[in-house]
Amino acid sequence: MKAARYYGKEDLRIDDVPEPQLRPGAVKIAPAWTGICGSDLHVYFEGPMSPMPTVGNPHPLSAEEPPLVFGHEFSGVVEEVGEGVESLAPGDSVVVEPLIVCGECFACRDGRYNLCEKMGFIGLSGRGGGLSERIVVEERFVHPVGDLPLDQAALIEPLAVAAHGVRLSGAGEGDVALVGGAGPIGLFTCAVLKALGATVIVSEMSQKRKEKAKDSGVADHVLDPAQDDVVARTMEITGGRGADVGFECAGVQPVFDALLHALRTGGMLQVIALFSKQPTLDTGPLLFKEVKIQGSMGYAHDHPNAIRLVREGKIDLTPFITRRISVEDIVPEGLRRLMEHKDEEVKILVHL
Repeated sequence: MKAARYYGKEDLRIDDVPEPQLRPGAVKIAPAWTGICGSDLHVYFEGPMSPMPTVGNPHPLSAEEPPLVFGHEFSGVVEEVGEGVESLAPGDSVVVEPLIVCGECFACRDGRYNLCEKMGFIGLSGRGGGLSERIVVEERFVHPVGDLPLDQAALIEPLAVAAHGVRLSGAGEGDVALVGGAGPIGLFTCAVLKALGATVIVSEMSQKRKEKAKDSGVADHVLDPAQDDVVARTMEITGGRGADVGFECAGVQPVFDALLHALRTGGMLQVIALFSKQPTLDTGPLLFKEVKIQGSMGYAHDHPNAIRLVREGKIDLTPFITRRISVEDIVPEGLRRLMEHKDEEVKILVHL
């Protein structure tokens, strides 16, 4: 079968590889659409990052090393089901929760398998990927999406990242949420918050991203930190109270600081973004406002809820699909375009 495989920095090739064999407890899927993630950009332009294996250092669970089939945000259709599979049938439209976990460490046994000590990702750490004609995935990580169009379904994985962070934060109806950054995860976080009935303030400098937040309807207030005092404007919007919850979706120090100071007494700062440079912490708000800071990593048990929000019409994913391309064009029209024109794109989808 055909598959796009990652060999290393700036080396992605379309190869002919053996088709994976169905096994008990798993299903064989024909991928339809695969989204390009920020982590895909990182590993393509800068090289492998944890938990990716490298040549000579295979992943502890997949036992694979480069070349690896690429793509972890994907939808598809079930073609075959293995022995013992009961929740899925051939013809089902599905999305994959692309985790590779041990099932034995404390985090896995505690139900927080997204924090597995040996965690890996399908499409980054082995066991196939979305940019292939077929993939075999264990039943527990395959989620039916019903009649949801498969291009929209390819966005469920990043939406689940946002849903996980919102769920951990406890934000809900009637809360005021301040979201720092309107990139893909920031926009999806706004969408989940709006679906739950929160008032959403988003802070973003990029004109295109500000327009996307406004035009998609996921934000009630759009602030530009280059022109607005985000803390003062948040206080103004909330009548001097401050935001109930802040979401760090940018991974930069000024955003982190603004969110921390814009929270109300006893508020929560939920960190979703990865920081390339570790931020410093102003402990003043922690002490004098007793705010809380909490991290969020990926997702665990969040895909069904993300799917439900979309199928019930509470979230419209169509505004966030900004380009559809063929796998043959993935480097110039996908990876390079996202790197060079990131402010103009949200999700670029790829098909074989």
